[in-house]
Amino acid sequence: MFALTFLGTSASVPSAERNHPALLLEAAGKRMLIDCGEGTQRQLLRSGAGFRRLDRILLTHGHLDHVLGIPGLFSTLGLRQTSDAMTIHAGSGTLDIVIRMLAGLWGAGRAPISVQFAPLSEGRVIDAGDFTIDCFPVRHRDTDSFGFSFQSPARRHLLSDRLSALGVPDGPMRGELAAGRRVTIEGRTIDPEHVLGPPGGGKKLVVIGDTETTEGLAKHVADADLLVIEATFLDRDAPTARDYGHLTAAEAARLAAANNVRQLVLTHLSGRYEDDAILAEAAKIFPDVRIATDLDRVAV
Repeated sequence: MFALTFLGTSASVPSAERNHPALLLEAAGKRMLIDCGEGTQRQLLRSGAGFRRLDRILLTHGHLDHVLGIPGLFSTLGLRQTSDAMTIHAGSGTLDIVIRMLAGLWGAGRAPISVQFAPLSEGRVIDAGDFTIDCFPVRHRDTDSFGFSFQSPARRHLLSDRLSALGVPDGPMRGELAAGRRVTIEGRTIDPEHVLGPPGGGKKLVVIGDTETTEGLAKHVADADLLVIEATFLDRDAPTARDYGHLTAAEAARLAAANNVRQLVLTHLSGRYEDDAILAEAAKIFPDVRIATDLDRVAV
């Protein structure tokens, strides 16, 4: 299962209700940030999530509203004397911005905590065993932007009625069968295929930051259980959206509707619109949609 906490949902300029963009992802005991706008560390505290086991940041791109929270977060982690190394994944241009920002504060190659920089290219980012992270390029003005796809594998679970019927006791033998290995009981060989159900439970989460077009994104969002994507403008202001390199709520909804997405969450929201207007525009096209607000928590 993936759990998301929306730490910041504003577009460019924060408001009294919305912080700069940041998203906390928790999966299989691991915790990471997607973007780290100004004020993210305070949002971590407000959400109750805190800083425990936070060791990875995935950056969608290098615009300042998505990265300015990094120095403050690192300073706090340094004061707490955390022993975890932080890995920052981003496009090479975005990493250059972050490296120069940190060097301007603490000197080249120095920071309050141990930091590793991992440049992104399309494809696999990490394989954490219980889930994988892949990235793909996204068009947003002149940035090297990336979206992220998180997937947990479908698993086959043991069928308790068949185990009982075959006399398989609780304990190590069931573990062997769950791992796909045969066991022998009183001279009888029991094959995993006899006691395992069909594959199920795999999940797909896709997170896309700022983007000026949905072109080329279909194959990456297809069949997602949850798609998180920006909706900075309404369709009536589509020309302005193009000028600034952003989507409309209707465009985001059409992307979800055309690609068998199960649920859509819209973020990166502009204070020029009421939430109800954004939701209404998207819901006409894709009914299973919600507007993210700061500190919302969504499980997949």
